Order: sequence, then structure tokens, then C-alpha cells
Amino acid sequence: MKKKIISISASVIILIVAVIVFGIIWYNVGQKPVDTSNSEEKIIEIDSGIGTKNIVKILKENNLVRSELATEIYIKLNNINSLKAGKYQLNETMSLQEILNVISSGKVYDETVKITFPEGKNMRWIANKIAESTKNTEEDVYSLLQDTTYIQSLIQEYWFIDESIMNENIYYPLEGYLFPDTYTFENGDISVKDIFSKMLNNTDKILTKYQNQINNSGFNVHQILTISSVIELEGNDSDARAGIASVFYNRLRKNMPLGSDVTTYYAVRKEMTESLYVDDINSENAYNTRGPNMNGKLPVGPICNPSEDAIKAALNPAQTNYLYFVADINGKVYFSENYEGHQQIIQKLQQEGLWSE
Repeated sequence: MKKKIISISASVIILIVAVIVFGIIWYNVGQKPVDTSNSEEKIIEIDSGIGTKNIVKILKENNLVRSELATEIYIKLNNINSLKAGKYQLNETMSLQEILNVISSGKVYDETVKITFPEGKNMRWIANKIAESTKNTEEDVYSLLQDTTYIQSLIQEYWFIDESIMNENIYYPLEGYLFPDTYTFENGDISVKDIFSKMLNNTDKILTKYQNQINNSGFNVHQILTISSVIELEGNDSDARAGIASVFYNRLRKNMPLGSDVTTYYAVRKEMTESLYVDDINSENAYNTRGPNMNGKLPVGPICNPSEDAIKAALNPAQTNYLYFVADINGKVYFSENYEGHQQIIQKLQQEGLWSE
């Protein structure tokens, strides 16, 4: 009888040990990531006051934990009682500990979208950036710009927008009117119209500071933004821009073409890293100030969104007799009053290795 009792006890012990070992393995496995190869982000929302059991259920339903029971045991054993309500960004590569740490931290998922539109960028760049940063496409941007009812509504809404932007030769009506800055939007569902609204409101704020100067300048807002946009791309500091502004105004007064390469790039829809060819330069286009029939004329509209600094330069040009300027490979700008002096500067830069064709 004794031998039989010992034999049963040993079996029970072995079974108990096996169960314990299996339980430990199961518990440890339950803490591991669900799928280390799937890093797709999931946004889960935990409502206030739903309780630990329901939080665990949400995690399981989203395939973020392997076992509800193992998760509940882990929470109990580790005395985790600080799970917080909110939206959280999680994925299946995270361990149970990492997931619970995020939910305990209260660092909720920030759905806001922050987009920086630098000065000097054109509408093609802006359309691409909007498509990259939100749920809109580039075509959404271009479609809105072609909506004449929308454009007319802006003319009615903003003092600084007039019929000039409806010119048939203008590529994009709001080119130059969307003030460059960093903008924060509620989430990626933001519409193009709402993005433009926020940018135009900022433009309103900036231009209102200079409204009296614009009114007394002899130019309308569209013309000031146009010349500002060319100044923006031709000069990289305040002093250079004020000098460049003086060149452009002196040329306009003398019925000369502005002769600006950056307008040609825009006219032929090329990036400034690309090469310009003779056909590009000689093309007749309302933007191309190096082309024919552009004496004494500004481009038909802005070629980028200018900075406030460029706008200030357009309104406060240096008082000079300069008619020419050229920049070296380092961006330093040199001015001259006549073509001969201009050519001498170019020759000097070539000799010093500072000239870029």
C-alpha cells in the first residue's frame, strides 16, 4: 500500500510541476509581441472609467496582446493601476510591458499635423507637400485652384486679393498669396480649402502691417507680391534684396526688361537645379522677363511665396542707379550701373573661380 501511495504522489507532483512550467512558459509568451514583423501603427482609444478588464479586451480585439488572461495576471502581479484614458499609437511589435507603459504614461497620440511651408517655394512644391502631409492629393490642390467660384469668394473675402489673379496667363491663382510659415492643423483630414484659409489669414495679418506703404507705392498688392517673389529667389539677405529691388525698379522706369532667370525657370516650369536652354530664354511667356515683349513689365504674377523680408525689400528699395546685378557661387551679389561694369564683374568672378555658368 505504501509503495502505491508514493507512486501516485510522484505522478501528482510531476503533473503539478509540468503545469507550473507550462504556466510560466505560457505567461512569459503572453508578454511577448504579437508579431515582430508588423510595425503598422494602430490608434486605439480608451474611454474614461471603462476599467482594466475592458482595456485588456480592447487590446486583444486590436491584436496587440496575445492573451487577455495573461495580460490581466501581468497587470495584477505588477500592481499596475495607472492605465489612463486617451488615444494611443501602438503596434504589434511592442511587448506587453511596452504597451502598458505607453498607456500608463498618459502620452496620448497627437493627431495634429504640422506643416512647414518655407519661403521661396512655388505652388507645385506646396501641392506636393500637402499631399505628403495630409489625406489630400496634389490633384485636390489643383482642382480647388481651378474652381472659379472659390477664387471669386476669396476676392470678396480678402482686401488684398483682386481680379488680377484671374488673368488667363496665370498658372495658379493663389501663387504668392499663401504666406510661408509653419502651420498646425487638427489632423490629416484637414481640407485643402481649410489649409489655404489658414495661410491666407496669415497673409492678411502680414500685409495689413504694410497696407499704407503698398497704397503709396504706386503698385497694387498683386504687383508688390510679384516683384517680392522675384526678389525672394534672386537674393538671400536683406541688403542684397534691397539692392535687387532697386535694380528692378530702375529697369522698369527705363522701360527695360527685368531680365531675371528665375522668372524664366518658372515660365518653362523647370526647377532651378535644371539647365535653361536658348529656347527657354527666348520663349514668349507672360512670366518670362528674359523673353520678347517684356520691356518695362513685371511677370503676370508671383513665381513663389515670398517672405516678409522680400516684401519689405520691394517696399523699401535701396536708392541707387544700379541696372545690373550678378551673384557668385557663394550667393554674394554684385551690382553695377552699366553693362560694361557688369561684364567686368563677371570676368573677375570667372578669373577667381567664383562664377557658375
